[in-house]
Amino acid sequence: MLKLGMPAGQRKYSYAHYLTWDETDRCEVIDGDIISMSPSPTPQHQAIAVELTAEFTMYLRGKECRVFAAPIEVCLFADRTTRNEDIIDWVQPDLVVVCDKDKIGQKNIVGAPDLVVEVLSPSTAKNDRLIKFKSYEKAGVREYWIVDPYNHSVEVYLGDGGSFKPSGVYFKDDILPVGILEEMRIELENVFRVE
Repeated sequence: MLKLGMPAGQRKYSYAHYLTWDETDRCEVIDGDIISMSPSPTPQHQAIAVELTAEFTMYLRGKECRVFAAPIEVCLFADRTTRNEDIIDWVQPDLVVVCDKDKIGQKNIVGAPDLVVEVLSPSTAKNDRLIKFKSYEKAGVREYWIVDPYNHSVEVYLGDGGSFKPSGVYFKDDILPVGILEEMRIELENVFRVE
């Protein structure tokens, strides 16, 4: 892991500090602590993320919601008025859908996306299932998907009054309904077609 010096007198990293780093130094931070500085994703991981992005891009064309693929920084508990010095939580999900245009900033997403998708990898699985899961839940993400490229499955969680409720697990031969977009369905054989 890259060693990044903590500013004098500061105990937690802020987004303002992060913005001074080299652009190649990407990380995710929860409550001011770095939780991930991962290597580049595998080709299988990227292929799945690209297929999902293509599905959302085509469906959302001409609609109000927008899809963004990694790398995109999401400042979960911020809004447009939050100072960078006060932001101590930011993540880089594999894919997000945002339906509120006020959350789309010049350089990042501010506030909870409507949908967050994380594609598991061995180095990030714990963060995606525990640390980020809790942060997405607390921030008010409406729908969270955990995509397992090894088992060709998608776990879906729906926000319900400040907590996530499991909605289902879908496999390669299933058609996945998108909770936040009532008419959208994804044929998972198209997403998991790359081995």
